[in-house]
Amino acid sequence: MQHARFFSIFKRGVIGTSHHMSEANLGRYCAEFDLRYNTRGMDDGERAALMLKGGEGRRLTYRRTDNLAA
Repeated sequence: MQHARFFSIFKRGVIGTSHHMSEANLGRYCAEFDLRYNTRGMDDGERAALMLKGGEGRRLTYRRTDNLAA
């Protein structure tokens, strides 16, 4: 019944925070709630440290949103 608890948390998140989820970003929403569920025993500091550690060695890139973007 683990999956039933996950979807309960997911549903509450959609209703309480996200309100609407686009199909294009559904995977990202699922990944966010997956992380929340799998780290539910951690406090916020531990969870933040885990996320920062996961970003080590990765590049953050930005896509331009103005008219000059090609």
